[in-house]
Amino acid sequence: MTTIRQRRVGKGTEAAEDQPSEETNVKPDGKIPPDPPGGKLWNILSITVGGIVAISLGLLTSVYVATLHENDLWFSNIKEVEREISFRTECGLYYSYYKQMIQAASIQQGLHGLVYDNKTESVRTINILERMNVYQEVFLSILYRILPIQQYLEPVYFYIYTLFGLQAVYVIALYVTSWLLSGTWLSGLLAACWYITNRVDTTRVEFTIPLRENWALPFFAVQVAAITYLLRTHLQPAQEKLTLMAIFIATFLFSLTWQFNQFMMLIQALALFILDCLDMLPTAKVTWLYIIQISGLLLVCVLQFFNSMILGSLLISFNVSVLIARIIQKNLKKGGLLSRLGKLILHVLLVLCLTLLINKFIKKILNLESDEHIFKFLKAKFGFGATRDFDANLYLCEEAFGLLPLNTFSRLSSTLLFYIYGFVLFLLTVAAVIVAFRNLSGSNQVQLKKKMEEYTVTLKPDAAYSLVHTVLFGCLALSTMRMKYLWTSHMCVFASFGLCSTEVWKLILKCLHLYTSQRTQVIKYSVPIITLLYISFKFWPGIMDELSELREFYDPDTVELMNWIKSNTPNTAVFAGSMQLLAGVKLCTGRTLTNHPHYEDKNLRERTKQIYQIYAKRSPGEVHGILRSFGTDYVILEDSICYERRHSRGCRLRDLLDVANGHLTGLPLLGAKGTNHDFYQSSPYACQLQ
Repeated sequence: MTTIRQRRVGKGTEAAEDQPSEETNVKPDGKIPPDPPGGKLWNILSITVGGIVAISLGLLTSVYVATLHENDLWFSNIKEVEREISFRTECGLYYSYYKQMIQAASIQQGLHGLVYDNKTESVRTINILERMNVYQEVFLSILYRILPIQQYLEPVYFYIYTLFGLQAVYVIALYVTSWLLSGTWLSGLLAACWYITNRVDTTRVEFTIPLRENWALPFFAVQVAAITYLLRTHLQPAQEKLTLMAIFIATFLFSLTWQFNQFMMLIQALALFILDCLDMLPTAKVTWLYIIQISGLLLVCVLQFFNSMILGSLLISFNVSVLIARIIQKNLKKGGLLSRLGKLILHVLLVLCLTLLINKFIKKILNLESDEHIFKFLKAKFGFGATRDFDANLYLCEEAFGLLPLNTFSRLSSTLLFYIYGFVLFLLTVAAVIVAFRNLSGSNQVQLKKKMEEYTVTLKPDAAYSLVHTVLFGCLALSTMRMKYLWTSHMCVFASFGLCSTEVWKLILKCLHLYTSQRTQVIKYSVPIITLLYISFKFWPGIMDELSELREFYDPDTVELMNWIKSNTPNTAVFAGSMQLLAGVKLCTGRTLTNHPHYEDKNLRERTKQIYQIYAKRSPGEVHGILRSFGTDYVILEDSICYERRHSRGCRLRDLLDVANGHLTGLPLLGAKGTNHDFYQSSPYACQLQ
């Protein structure tokens, strides 16, 4: 059993930055008045200080998670095989390709080994660059080979330090996003502090380093920051072009590094669609964002040797449908309230129908079935009928794919984050509803507009996007716990923006009939500072205690297994077993596998189900025949599966297999219990097939 045990041996004033409203900042001729000389100097000084604070916080976060990783595993002191075993499940699989590229005789030979790989799936040759998002491992391995650092830095440290360095990029991007929304870098400071103090719910990079999301989310945060800047008013053409280029690069890198990119960007596209329909975003900028999403995804498709799962994604179908629907309905944004609502309903139905038709057509032409397990899982999860499908039930029984636990909110509330987030969310939702109603009602209702403006403020496009973004990703997180990291990080941004926003405090004070400009400025800065002091005094001692706690990696059973495989089996031996353990077998020993945890392929899913028959109610002859059909020489059996206690009855692997095989009927799927980790291994045994 894998454990982490206690280590036995010790080792020795930016007030001028607020974004003025359009009404007060624009001359009648449309020109923006220049800042006074003193104000311009103050802005430069404030931006310089804010930038230094952002970079410092990013670097401190990077050092913080790196120190936690070292203290938890004693990574610098354990053996190489133990370091590799610490990369659990699919993390080990991805890292194995980095190791393979490093150990190759040349870069060309390493690339050839990935394009024509016959060790990841036995009796098959697959293209790793097509099937998996491992270009980051390829790039890092090439960089390590050409840089003169081999004598000073081990390959594994170059790899993990790069991931920890990306955490600095992540925090800086969140900081900048909050700064852009509120107009003060104090908001960015608060967002970064919340991200760090809520680390348990905002990142898991310190114990799942090579996971695809740890590569992708920093680029996603950069993209969101760039979109926030793009949606500002009065951008110069050159600024707009540079921002669009930054969005494209960030979108491309995000798409290249994570196989679930299309689903995340589909949610983003839905946010843009909703806001565009309600006249809350400039249509031209939204169109550019749709085009950038499509272009970035298609470029990744080319680099992944025309990966069919990308071509059949809902994102491409949806974005194309929106652009087509716009051409068909040219007068969508004209008319009164009832006319606009009728056109809007027709527009939504048209986009929905076109999306389904285009997606169905593409999948029919290309014969795509790679993502069918995701839709089966969603169908069963949201109550559209029970399923006997093994893959769907496998996901349903994992806690990571269940609903977000309620204790998440208690942890977020302890830092005041959730309370403030809920308060800001309520206020801006009310403001958004008023603005949307006003937009749909038409510009001729002047009296209504003036009456509303006495009590509310216009919701800026960047704030409107941030609102819908957080709502949609919040729904995703509530339904699927594994996706909470997309929501909680933006929650830090959204809450800090609201707490430091002139518009939010202006709205509150106007409702209370207490509004003055001076009072707004005082509250805007005093409340965030008080919140920062509270967070510092309450959580700084705990962070220091956490950094001083020393543990050690300890998994003698798996270490013994890997050493036995390397010493007693030929290099050409083929191993069968659980997906999670086999990823470690490939990384630590280089032996050939029958199956692995990268599940986005129909043939692999069917192969995995067949291999898992070793735990089902099947005769020895049937199991032997199945294993031999995949060229298996050795099979690894695990106590943790044979005598499984992690899941309740109905969710144990043997139960899922018996239901899928028709050996059991009516067995309730009660859901997962136990830890929220993606792995649990105990006393594996390797048996040779005769």
